[in-house]
Parts: sequence; structure tokens; C-alpha cells
Amino acid sequence: MEIARLIAKLADYSEWLLVGRRGRSFPLTRDEIELTTDEKGVFLGFLDDSGRHRWRVNRFEIEGDEIAFDVAGPFGRDQQILKLIPRTPAAQLAAEIEAARLKAANDAAELAVGYFANAKILRVSLGEKGGRLAHILLTTKQRQEFAVIADVTNTATHSAILGKAILWSDKLGRRKKPIYDLLIMCEKRRLTPLRRLHAMLSDHWKARLSIASIDRREERPVLRMHDALRGSDLWRERPKPFTLPPTAIHGRAADAIRSLSPGEIDALHIAKGDTLRFLGLPFARVRKLYGRESAWFGVGRAEKHPLSDGNWENMEKLVQNLGKFRSPDGPNKRHSFYRSHTESWLESILRRDITRLDANLRLSPIYHQFRSGRSEKIDLLAIRNDGRLVVIELKAQPDRNMIFQALEYWRNVELRRRSGVLADAKLFGDQPIADRPAIIYLAAPAWSFHQEFEFFARAISPEIELWRFELHEDWRREIKVVSRICYSPEGENL
Repeated sequence: MEIARLIAKLADYSEWLLVGRRGRSFPLTRDEIELTTDEKGVFLGFLDDSGRHRWRVNRFEIEGDEIAFDVAGPFGRDQQILKLIPRTPAAQLAAEIEAARLKAANDAAELAVGYFANAKILRVSLGEKGGRLAHILLTTKQRQEFAVIADVTNTATHSAILGKAILWSDKLGRRKKPIYDLLIMCEKRRLTPLRRLHAMLSDHWKARLSIASIDRREERPVLRMHDALRGSDLWRERPKPFTLPPTAIHGRAADAIRSLSPGEIDALHIAKGDTLRFLGLPFARVRKLYGRESAWFGVGRAEKHPLSDGNWENMEKLVQNLGKFRSPDGPNKRHSFYRSHTESWLESILRRDITRLDANLRLSPIYHQFRSGRSEKIDLLAIRNDGRLVVIELKAQPDRNMIFQALEYWRNVELRRRSGVLADAKLFGDQPIADRPAIIYLAAPAWSFHQEFEFFARAISPEIELWRFELHEDWRREIKVVSRICYSPEGENL
């Protein structure tokens, strides 16, 4: 009877997750699980990525929907506990997620209708199948239509929300019966950064898009409209005290590691130590706690090892392998050392000679991973010979939100420039910072700009000077700028 109950339980689900020793798991379909009996007992069989297995079942236990097996290998060796946990099929899971998001989209539509008098819902959909953003069309009694976009998962960034809103508004504006008014509904925590980005758009797009936040303090959510910020509102915030970021590696351990390949190894500095990188790839950590240095090395979280005199040779071998595989002439272009942290690799090359990007930039100092705000880190912050600051954002893969991310960094730098904080810190030594707005340089391999880059670049305010630098695809070997485009009418020729 117990075996019959076990067979019936296995038949309840079409997909299972097999969890074995050390928590390793493997997906199995019901047909891939073999349960056999003979005069020697009950046996559990299955096929995973290491081959076919057949275990003798000492006993089993069914708890809820899970099945636990106490099993052993041949001659009773290698005893362990295997668990079968029901696994929701991917298609079913996707359908459930989409249904939940559609419900949230309809709730958002009802909230919007409750705010606008005499409006009714015309259509509710997700921007793409299973998408995170709801597309809502409303109409009035006068048959005037307007659109609403809302994040139904509360996971989309403000940059992604604004980008999708612009794209959908553009599409609606090209309909036979165009819709030009679009409302962005957002949670309160997205409101301030979303309004700041909105303020940096061109007048055309600021007029087409409006913003409302969802106030959940009441028993029922309430929609609250917000006026658009003016450009001057971006500079009303008082910047927090600024300290000059450290530029020198500190500590004997960090110095010793860097000496293994000083041309390729740099460091990201924090208050208590350094993260050492080989052409942008983190491979060692040095921390100083209570006056004592500790170091770890290895690439990837699972490969960290404490550094000691006894394993210094292993550190040397790691650096040698990094030099072999993280090279434009590396023997294996699919090696993880070659493919990982590509943007950091590009940043490390340009930091050593920023004039390869623009001869008007001062060679030193160049700040990499410069912290412009509480969590924002700019790839590179440089200064031109004429004293204008340059915010440099790098990408090695297409990124739709590249421009909006750079705009946030630009505002944080410009806020500190206008307040005099950066000048007081003597960020660039005796080089005075010009009393002119910072410039944005966006650089990437020519084929790595997102297809919508051009459209978004022309959607921002023309008062913000933005440049696109297209690099030769073989940038690991040599940085070559193949094209420069300025999107500001006030921009100067380089």
C-alpha cells in the first residue's frame, strides 16, 4: 500500500526538482523517474547530467507535496537523503505570472479612472507578453483618449519606466487617431528620481508626459498628480559633504600583489582596504581591520581563498593565467577571464590614457568608479584642458537605459560643481573647474549602442551637451574612435 501511495504521489506532478547532497538540484520530468521493485527491495532510478543512477530505497517519507528518500548505493555505501519537490512547469508559471500582472494592471486602470472624472477604461494590456508595465487607454465622454503607463511589479527602475513611456507615447502619436497625453503612474519611492529625469527631457517630451504617484497611506490607494520640475529645481538640493577619493593603493599586501603585473592591476578603494582588478576583473581583496591586514584571492564568489605565505605561488599562477586569457591575443575567447567585466576592461584601458578618447582631455588625474551620489558610480570623471568637467559612461553591450543613467550621474556632478564643492576639494589639483556645465561622453564599440540610442538622445534637453563616441570593435587591442556625434546644438567641435 505504501508503494502504491508513492507511485500515486509521483503521478500528481509532471515535473519534479531532485535535491541531493549539499543542496544540489536537478529538474526531472515524471517519465524520467524510475521506481522499480524486486526481491531485493525498492529502487529509485533517474538520469541527470552526471549519468544514470540507481539507488536502493531504505525508506521514504511523504510530507505534503514533497517526497524524501533515504537511499544507499551498491553494498549499502554512500547513504544520503534525496528529495523530490514539485516543480511548476515553465509555461504554467509564465501564465500564472502574466495573469497576476494583468490583474495588477486592471487595478491600476481602476485607480486611474477613479481620479479622472467622466473617464472609462478603453483597453488594458501589458506592454509585452508577461511584461512589467501596464498599458492603459482611457476615454472621456467627449471621446478624448489618453494613455497611462504603470509598473505592475514594482521592480522596474525609473530609467526603464521613463524609457518605455517615451517609446509608447511616440507609437501612440503615430496612430491614425493619435494620442499625445500620457500619464506615468509610479510608486512613491520612484517619484523623485523620475521627476528629475523628466526635467532633463526636451520641452516636447516634458509636455507630452506627466507623472502621478500612488499614495498608499490611506485605506485605499490614492493617485496624486505632480507638476513637472523646472530646470532650476534640479539644483535646489544641498549636496552632502564631499571628500576626495583615494587614488593610491595602500597596504603592503596590495603593493605586493600589484607588483606581479603593475601595468594591468589597479584598485578600487574603500575606507578599510582595496579591491584589486586585472584589466577591470576583480581577483583579490585586501582589508584592514583593527590594524591588521587580511587578503583573499580568486575570481568569482566560489573561488575565494585566504592569502598566506604558503599559497603565494597560487596567487602568482592566477595572475599569470589572467595575463594569458585576459588579453586581446588570448588563446580562448570564450574563457571567463576574457568575457567577464568587459565594461571594466574598457574603463581600465581608457583610464591609463584618456586622450585616446579625446585629445582635449587631461591625462591625469582621471577618477574611475567616481562616487557622484549615495549609490551612483560614474565610470570615469575627467576634465578638459579648458576646465570643463566630463562625465564618461562606458558600455560594451547594448543598454537601452544608457542615456538616462548618464543623465543621473551628470546631474549629481553638476549639482556639486554649481555648489563649489568640487572646486573646494581641488579635485583636479591646480586646474580650475570652468563655470560651465559638465559634458556627457557616451562611449561604446560601434555595434554596441542600443538601437533606440539615437531616439533617446534627441529626446533630452538640448541644453545638456551629450556626445556619442563609437569605438573600433577591436578596442581590447587598441582604442580607436571611428565616429563622434554631438546631440546638442550648442556643442563644440572636438
